[in-house]
Amino acid sequence: MKLYLKQKVFSWNDRFTVYDENGNDKYYVEGEFFSFGKKLHVYNLNGDEVAFIHEELFSFLPKYYINIGGRDVAEVKKHFTLFCQEYSVNGFGWSVSGDFFSREYNINDGNRMIASVYREWFTLGDAYVIDISDGVREIDALSVALIIDAVISEARND
Repeated sequence: MKLYLKQKVFSWNDRFTVYDENGNDKYYVEGEFFSFGKKLHVYNLNGDEVAFIHEELFSFLPKYYINIGGRDVAEVKKHFTLFCQEYSVNGFGWSVSGDFFSREYNINDGNRMIASVYREWFTLGDAYVIDISDGVREIDALSVALIIDAVISEARND
């Protein structure tokens, strides 16, 4: 399953659409501008909230939580390293590695690839693709990719 995010679409106070492989709307993502800490709501096409992403305040390095069904199911945490960026997704047992500033990275569960995120040119007007492996809940992979994109965008002041 592939999901698409338009290039340079991310903003904490905007609403944007996540598309499927056929260019159809799949999810809507809406940020909260006036809140303590960064917050994103992910809605399905019926308007039901399927995920809520919120930042932990007063954390030395970026730390976000994925809330599904009213409870935090995972924590995405950036690790301190000197030469590269690393993230862990506690709760899912995943790790994230790759070239984050080019927005090309993989989400892994040990040796198994969960999803690959990369830029695809000339598709739906230049988009970032989240290519999710079979058997993986797409909302989990999408939530992690949204968090990584948020951290990168904030660091680059996009």
